Amino acid sequence: MAQPTARSEQLAGLAQGMIDFHTHAIDPDLPDVGATHAGCFPRVERTGERSAQIVLGDRLYRRIDDTCWSTAARICDMDREGIAVQVLSPIPVTFCHDQPAPGAAELARAQNDFLAAMVASAPHRFVALGAVPMQDSALAVAELTRCVTELGFVGVEIGTRVGELELTDDQFTPFFDAASALSAVIFIHPVDRDLDPRISNLGLGFGFGMPTETAAAAAALLSAGTVQAAPAARIVLAHGAGALPALLPRLDRGQHLATAADTGEPISHAARRLWCDSLTYDDASLRLAVRRFGHDHVVLGTDYPFAAREQPAGAVLAHLEPHLRQRIGTTNPGALCAGSDHPNCDGWDVTTLATAPNRHPHCGPGKGTSG
Repeated sequence: MAQPTARSEQLAGLAQGMIDFHTHAIDPDLPDVGATHAGCFPRVERTGERSAQIVLGDRLYRRIDDTCWSTAARICDMDREGIAVQVLSPIPVTFCHDQPAPGAAELARAQNDFLAAMVASAPHRFVALGAVPMQDSALAVAELTRCVTELGFVGVEIGTRVGELELTDDQFTPFFDAASALSAVIFIHPVDRDLDPRISNLGLGFGFGMPTETAAAAAALLSAGTVQAAPAARIVLAHGAGALPALLPRLDRGQHLATAADTGEPISHAARRLWCDSLTYDDASLRLAVRRFGHDHVVLGTDYPFAAREQPAGAVLAHLEPHLRQRIGTTNPGALCAGSDHPNCDGWDVTTLATAPNRHPHCGPGKGTSG
């Protein structure tokens, strides 16, 4: 029998209850990489004890509060909404896949160190996904490896493309190979600053641009065989996989029309290797995702702590059958984070939040903050 890894030992001690796979965090004292490196990198400016703002160049990108960095504030919200564990990940605007690699690598490393400190402060309530500088394959592999083997992260979060390059470009093969070798999670999340200006200028970036960007990236990965070539990498698509679930039958038909030869496995079959979160805001859309990817490949995700987040956490699961609520809310994200090492993910109870280590003692009804 294989010896338990540090990651599986941590996961075995996690609190019982729902696991929110899709949440974001940032260091309020994030180093200003743009001050020492060429390129346009976001910086964080403190505006108060519990508030800050993310600035990109000379433009205000987003106002944030301490739920982005305070484990105590987050745990207050988690306890109130029945979330036992959050998976922390970077805010996508900080990926900077289109900027010079040295600055992106420094930014990724700083973010990963901060996320590791958050996890260490409450290891029964948080796990993490790191950042990687995808524009330099060697640097990306090195940081991915550090995240998983040194920091104990379950994987990393990346964008839907890297500058003008698709994720299927040959230069990213070493990254996907390394992720497979490490059995790492790759959470693919669109970046609003990378969307087609035509869509953004129509005010449709959030509602249309991000879902279609995710679908395009996933369709490319499936049709190119990238997903199939990295079988142990667990690739998760944000926002219920965007538009992909609705498009899979058409992608199958297009695959058939593109060549008279046997095209092998249909894209829709290959798609069952993928995972997605539950952030669809709609019962019918969530059920379609379950149908496309399988009842064991959909995980709870809320986009905490931002305005787009689902409130209360897990609301979209309310009308599902109890066994499916259990799977999406607890069993699946537990299995996803732990891979095959987790000893008891099926024993977690989605309907109750156990009194767990690191429960914040000052959180009563109405305390804490929202994103």
